[in-house]
Amino acid sequence: MKHSLQLKLSQHLTLTPQLQQSIRLLQLSTLDLNQELEQFIENNPLLERIEPNQDESAAIETSSFAGDGEASATATTTPSEESSDDSSSGSEDIWDEATPSYAARDDNDEPDYPQQDAKADSLRDHLNWQLNLTKLSLRDRTMVSLMIDALSDDGYLTQSLDEIAAMLPPELEIDPLELDTALKYLQNLDPIGVGARNLGECLALQLEAMPPDTPCRKAALQIARQHLELLAGRDYNKLKKLLQCDDDILRGAQSLITHLNPRPGSAFSASDTRYVVADVIVKKIKGTWVASLNREAMPKLRVNRMYADILSRNRDGGGQQLASQLQEARWMVKNIQQRFDTILRVSQAIVDRQRRFFEHGEVAMRPLVLREIADEIGLHESTISRVTTQKYMLTPRGIFELKYFFGSHVATETGGACSATAIRALIKQLVSAEDSKKPLSDTQITEILAQQGIVVARRTVAKYREAMQIPAVTLRKSL
Repeated sequence: MKHSLQLKLSQHLTLTPQLQQSIRLLQLSTLDLNQELEQFIENNPLLERIEPNQDESAAIETSSFAGDGEASATATTTPSEESSDDSSSGSEDIWDEATPSYAARDDNDEPDYPQQDAKADSLRDHLNWQLNLTKLSLRDRTMVSLMIDALSDDGYLTQSLDEIAAMLPPELEIDPLELDTALKYLQNLDPIGVGARNLGECLALQLEAMPPDTPCRKAALQIARQHLELLAGRDYNKLKKLLQCDDDILRGAQSLITHLNPRPGSAFSASDTRYVVADVIVKKIKGTWVASLNREAMPKLRVNRMYADILSRNRDGGGQQLASQLQEARWMVKNIQQRFDTILRVSQAIVDRQRRFFEHGEVAMRPLVLREIADEIGLHESTISRVTTQKYMLTPRGIFELKYFFGSHVATETGGACSATAIRALIKQLVSAEDSKKPLSDTQITEILAQQGIVVARRTVAKYREAMQIPAVTLRKSL
């Protein structure tokens, strides 16, 4: 075979480090972005945050391009469009001309120590505290304490008495009656209903703690102990026959049971609170809905002046690492600015298309897909997807994730389209306005929507109803 040389031209996409960083920052939520910045600042001394008590006028901040509520988004370079490294432009703009100052503190001033939240007692701590106040023998307290350790976070006893007896040393010779007595001690502690082995027993314990003359208490106790499944299935006719009562007694018993706490230990369980920070604020200004960036959610950054001066004086001294960190710091500032500007552009485009939602609510939501926004502002759909994920918009109607405004469409008889969000809102309105004695079935809801020109299948109505956690027609029926 004869050897030869061939010249071939081809194109391929190369992601520069700056572009990779820009894409990563774009898909982070505001809380995750702050964590990313803290890690970056820790590793790069040339970038620092502007503290609230420092002079911000001399530093270029990431919030300097945010509108004051009257201006809409402006065009800028986006991650999907940028692939070049502009390392020389704007290098002088990010110097901080202000020297840091430290406020003097009077010796008579009290030091500001950080306040620490008091640790909330757990359910087990609360029960053991009550147990230590009783006059039970050591033997009885040991058995009750063992049962406390076997409780779930909701306050239910997760192990049977036989399993608890097997955990005790054989030489104690625990009698089953002693365990029953220890369980009674546990069930008399606060909160009422703790130590129950099932839902019926939990409700019965709370009903037994009520005054004996409480109306409908006897019927409610009988339901909790024997007929809870019938009540859950709304089989009122069978319940009235078994209880030998009329509608008023059954209605009163149902009201008593529904006002009880099925999870008595939940008040002591630690809740994982997740905070949402709005990236964009939407207001109506002079008759026009305008999106503006939330300044409080935007990190304020600047290049450290001291390190920048060292680098400027020793440019020929081989400070390659410091020069590289300076470049990375400038990339970070630019990418943070670009991130928020892209969020603002996408948000304003969403607001322009969903104006009827801001005026009239969910029923006026129009169908919207990612491609529609991408085509308008000249970005790729993947970029729009990153922008709308875990980014939130504060509106007069509440706070919503940007993805909330996108949804599929359902055809109408007139040849138009109706948003799935609007259909869910209509279903919710119909259910809330229905007669509780004769609730609407999925078929009836489908027919009502058809009368309004919205063609939707019964199974679609059922899917939307279940997504909104609305029970089926049989479970919505009341006396």
